[in-house]
Amino acid sequence: MKILGIILGILAMIGMMIAFIPLLGWLNWFNIPFAVVGLIISVIAKSKEGTILCVLAVIFGILRLFLGGGIL
Repeated sequence: MKILGIILGILAMIGMMIAFIPLLGWLNWFNIPFAVVGLIISVIAKSKEGTILCVLAVIFGILRLFLGGGIL
């Protein structure tokens, strides 16, 4: 479970970085729920690294949506 949490965290961070490219901010609408699932799995497995990666992906994804006007 720890490895799965870390893998999901890494994939969420990659998705978050891709969503920072102009005109791809809509990708955060898919990446944030994916990161939340990874966060839940990481917390259950007590994976510190996966938890940190998923939390960062969620925070930066919400920030990107807020700045881009995706969240009103």
